[in-house]
Amino acid sequence: MTAISLLWLIPVLPALGALLNGLFGWRFEHGRRGVITAVALASTALSMLLALWNIVTLATLDWAHLPALPANVTADAAHHSLSLHLATWIPVGNFLTGLGHTGHFNVDWLFVLDPLSSIMLFVVTVVGFLIHVYSVGYMAHDTGYFRYFTYLNLFMAMMLTLVLGGNYLVMFIGWEGVGLCSYLLIGFYYTKDFCADAGKKAFLTNRIGDMGFAAGLMLMLYWFGTLNMAQVNSMAVSGAVPGWVITAIAILLFVGATGKSAQIPLYVWLPDAMAGPTPVSALIHAATMVTSGVYLVARSNGLYTMSPEALMVVAGVGGVTALYAASIALVQNDIKKVLAYSTVSQLGYMFMGVGVGAYAAGVFHLYTHAFFKGLLFLGSGAVIHAMSGEQDMRKMGQLWKKLPHTAKTFLIATLAISGVPLFSGFFSKDEILWQAHVSSGGPGHFPAGYAQLVWILGVVAALLTAFYMFRLVYLTFFNSNRVDPEVEHHVHEAPKWMTIPLWLLAVGAFAGGYIGLPKIWLGGHENTWEKWFSPVLFHPHGAALEHAVEHSAAAEWGAMGLSVLVALAGIALATLWYYRETGTPSRLAATFKVPYRILLNKYFMDEIYSAMFIRPLLRLCEGLWWWDRWIVDGVVNGVRNLTVGASYGSLAVDRYVVDGAGVNGTAATFKWFSRLNRKVQTGQFQHYALGVVAGFVLLMVWYLYR
Repeated sequence: MTAISLLWLIPVLPALGALLNGLFGWRFEHGRRGVITAVALASTALSMLLALWNIVTLATLDWAHLPALPANVTADAAHHSLSLHLATWIPVGNFLTGLGHTGHFNVDWLFVLDPLSSIMLFVVTVVGFLIHVYSVGYMAHDTGYFRYFTYLNLFMAMMLTLVLGGNYLVMFIGWEGVGLCSYLLIGFYYTKDFCADAGKKAFLTNRIGDMGFAAGLMLMLYWFGTLNMAQVNSMAVSGAVPGWVITAIAILLFVGATGKSAQIPLYVWLPDAMAGPTPVSALIHAATMVTSGVYLVARSNGLYTMSPEALMVVAGVGGVTALYAASIALVQNDIKKVLAYSTVSQLGYMFMGVGVGAYAAGVFHLYTHAFFKGLLFLGSGAVIHAMSGEQDMRKMGQLWKKLPHTAKTFLIATLAISGVPLFSGFFSKDEILWQAHVSSGGPGHFPAGYAQLVWILGVVAALLTAFYMFRLVYLTFFNSNRVDPEVEHHVHEAPKWMTIPLWLLAVGAFAGGYIGLPKIWLGGHENTWEKWFSPVLFHPHGAALEHAVEHSAAAEWGAMGLSVLVALAGIALATLWYYRETGTPSRLAATFKVPYRILLNKYFMDEIYSAMFIRPLLRLCEGLWWWDRWIVDGVVNGVRNLTVGASYGSLAVDRYVVDGAGVNGTAATFKWFSRLNRKVQTGQFQHYALGVVAGFVLLMVWYLYR
């Protein structure tokens, strides 16, 4: 059990890499970048190897006959969970909870290894390491090389802390940490205003969601008396906590999830986040940070299972977001913007999955999405790199032969995200759609109409996904040659630092779904993914979480066939319009000007938000500033001016009346007389005798003539 004892090193190693490059990397920025590269890659590679070791240890553990565990490790065989206690962080003590019981608020640095955290460990470390390798080639000629890898390593450390945290407060530290790192990485090119603005937009939007998360934790602490995840989920499914409390907490946590995972209405930061370097988009906005909201809901499955209302909100928001973002991606021309809205849409799919109570399906799509969307972003980065920074697909075309590795791997990822059979995305997306279709009898107990509406949203979004992704492929790699002649000279395949990660991710994009084959393919038996994931789930009162829903094999095959037909229809339509230059899309845009303009401008949502919230808030701030300056400060300054004026008057009276006419005036008078009198006192006898005689004469004259 040495592996679990070293679990704490998984986030610490990237943090150490960030510290070393952050403090000393500037020394090697010019001429010795290999040192920076070695530190960044070694720290993430060791973290990945340690994570894989722990995952293998967990997978091979005999839960019926556990070996001796270290003193600071506890095991929960029912949930296949190992907890590593590192230290006590906040030992507050006892308090009275909302249930009238005595709670013990004692926050520990607790890291948990279980099937769910191990899935996230695999995704974050493996995909994260490949993106680090890719970045070496992509950022080779950029300034701030050491700063970039410092931020990237720090992000990995924070994301791993979020994943491994055994209580919500430790998770919240990682949650806030990835928010900070996303701000730093999105605004990496901070000398460009739009990059700096995008970083601030991401940071502020996430703060809105984080307020909901923090409020949920406060309410959780008051009612549950603990922030330990396992204890909270166990208490939730026990029925001891009122239903309205669980619903309120679940919805507040979901508010936080909508911020991090870019769901309506807090999705607006993610498309603008494409201002950062492309590998950042792949890491933060495809494989890791944006999936943290889905992870939060899955980790809190005991809470959500006991609140059908909260599940309805999650599924509904996910379904609407999936369709809404997919419709915007249909007409975008920036290659990274298409992928950005695709990410928002795919995250909506994940929330549809967990929202209908199919937590395994939602997390399965998270897992497959990490491979194909990471590959798509890195592939777009290779295209942009070859095109000398050009991102507009209208200025691309016929790049298939010029970028063979990039084009082939990009096509594999596109087939996966479109749901083409045998590729990873097909298995996860199909499972979500099937679970949504049958969820009226599932754990959410949804009304039949609501469940079917969610399913329809998912099916239409799948159609649009296949269409806009193949539109992207055709405009970039086929169609007509629209490359600027000056740029065309420099079009070249990416270096091996970039192409090797592409092919490794392509393997995952193709084969990653085979651990989750549909049950109908396995004769109704659980697949490997479900067997691995099921111990994570908390069952209400010991009952099975997923209720059996009566349906025929024909119904399941029919639903699967429909999802395949939908994907093929989207591909066929994109092929018809975009494989060669036909002019049809331009004619349609001219015919349907208003819908096209609405989609091209993203439903004017930024403008609506600006009119409804940002400008009124700025005016409010300006009004408060005016009130503070002229009223609050005006009164204070007025009193101050009156006081100063009165003090000057008092000074004048004191100086010129009291001191002048009174004290100093009397003193001056006596001084003047004393000076006169001093002249009389000569010290000579004859002068005094003369004075006596003169005085005698005067007295005699006065006496004789009075």
